[in-house]
Amino acid sequence: MTESKTPIRLLLVDDDPLVRAGLALMMGGAEDIEIVGEAADGAEAEELVGRTRPDVVLMDIRMPTVDGLTATQRLRARADAPQVVVLTTFHADEQVLRALRAGAAGFVLKDTSPAEIVDAVRRVAAGEPVLSPAVTRQLMRHAAGTAADSRQARARERLTALNDREREVAVAVGRGLANARIATDLFMSVATVKTHVSRILAKLDLDNRVQIALLAYDAGLLEGDGH
Repeated sequence: MTESKTPIRLLLVDDDPLVRAGLALMMGGAEDIEIVGEAADGAEAEELVGRTRPDVVLMDIRMPTVDGLTATQRLRARADAPQVVVLTTFHADEQVLRALRAGAAGFVLKDTSPAEIVDAVRRVAAGEPVLSPAVTRQLMRHAAGTAADSRQARARERLTALNDREREVAVAVGRGLANARIATDLFMSVATVKTHVSRILAKLDLDNRVQIALLAYDAGLLEGDGH
């Protein structure tokens, strides 16, 4: 017996009407996704989110008037914040990294296959990040720069809120490990891992696992990536 599930409500945001049309065509073929609106810039996206209440926003990063980064920051600050997936043409991009720090759940490249973009929307709607560990490391290496020392000090100060076990889980999340693998490596149940992740998010006032990974990296906990 198949269960009838509520479709994922999706808002498309891109200043190029041809890109929006392509995305609409691509997403329209998925039975479990409902496109509730299209916006040409971040300002229009904010207005549409208030009216259509999407679960996920597929957000172009470079747009006139209000860009994707600013729109992501504003949307994630809302009480009814939707999940945001950033659309970009570059793997390692400072704007993308800033959007992830602002609460975006991940990003997809504009030349990604239709099936992968649909899968990304489904995963984000289910509460999963859409960044592979390799891409996450590439982005974070790109972020290393002049502000690294002060960023590391701030990150380490924030992590003092965690106990030793939570810190171990945070490092494992930073390495891109799934809950089942973390449970095996740290000799705990998957349910306990989920509880630790929830506590980490609450204690550090973070939105998702991507932000845990970024903070662990900033604090220097992932150097060597595997001891």
